[in-house]
Amino acid sequence: MIRFAIDARLHAYRQGGITHYTRSLATAMIPLLGDDEELIVLEHVRARTSLVTAARRSRLFTPPHHPLEQLALPVEVWFRRPSLLHSPDFIPPLIRTFPSVITIHDLAFLHFPEILDRAARRYYGQIYQAAASAEAIIAVSQATRDDIVDRLGVPPERITVIYEAADARFRPWHLPPGATRTIDGQMLRNDTFLLFVSTIEPRKNIPTLLRALRICCDRRPSVNYHLVLAGARGWLDQPILSLIGELGLQDRVTRIGFVSGEDLHWLYAACRIYLNPSRYEGFGLPALEALACGAPTIVADTSSLPEVVGDAAWLAPPLDPIAWADLIEKLWHDDSARKELSRRGPQQAARFSWTTAAQQTLALYRQLIRRF
Repeated sequence: MIRFAIDARLHAYRQGGITHYTRSLATAMIPLLGDDEELIVLEHVRARTSLVTAARRSRLFTPPHHPLEQLALPVEVWFRRPSLLHSPDFIPPLIRTFPSVITIHDLAFLHFPEILDRAARRYYGQIYQAAASAEAIIAVSQATRDDIVDRLGVPPERITVIYEAADARFRPWHLPPGATRTIDGQMLRNDTFLLFVSTIEPRKNIPTLLRALRICCDRRPSVNYHLVLAGARGWLDQPILSLIGELGLQDRVTRIGFVSGEDLHWLYAACRIYLNPSRYEGFGLPALEALACGAPTIVADTSSLPEVVGDAAWLAPPLDPIAWADLIEKLWHDDSARKELSRRGPQQAARFSWTTAAQQTLALYRQLIRRF
């Protein structure tokens, strides 16, 4: 029996992008396994629920990101006798008797080292060893692949680009005019707001968005431009939130916290325009989710975002608030342009699927097994 193991220990500690990736990929792989293949999901003992209910679950004691991880994890994994181990959280056991696949979602921690505390610097500082050690590296976009080659010195042929995808629940949702919904205590009305979805942190470049909004309001005071910021608070978020008051936008910006499930689907479907001005994204999943829901979208013309949105969104320089204001103003008042982007968005999003990602990942696994 060929045993593919995937490290899902982070599930017990965080519900973020890597956990979502691991769950989505593993769930899509299970129906594609051959008769002589098995997927084992390695979870931490403190995980209360299984990340992937249809997969075989094996529980480990070694916590993710622990200082002694490279001593304890190799022993625990060895006892599971995997034919291959996939580490979606970047860093594999550096001592092992089986081939390793790692997924590098982005290298934000190299571009913005100030985001790391001491523990994170220690953990992600292993990325050079991890990239040199792994038999194969998955990058979630061509932009990330190029970044890995440039920043880590990895030969391009060792990297396979396998795209992420929006969940199937994100699809066009035709809301009636004037439809409202209360989310995090805030009542919102369909087709009356701009939307940003992500963690509130410096690399998401929210100040450019706020300054662009101020410009739009000054140009047309009679237009009720309104921005909804949906996302958990992150590192150094206070200066970002303080800027709302400094720019006099208290009545023009609504803050809601982390949103998931049907509320997030409603936000994408109800927004007049979705905006992502991020300075750096390894993939930019919220932008793809917005497209899948038919949200007219403007994104920064940097990193992976143009690659993900194709011709289904408008692009703007990330640090040019006037350019953002120009595009927001134009799209807000151009019904035909919004309808055209709404048509293109789901078509672009349909080019990405977790089934395709699972097929390509399994093909990589099988190739390594044959070589090892």
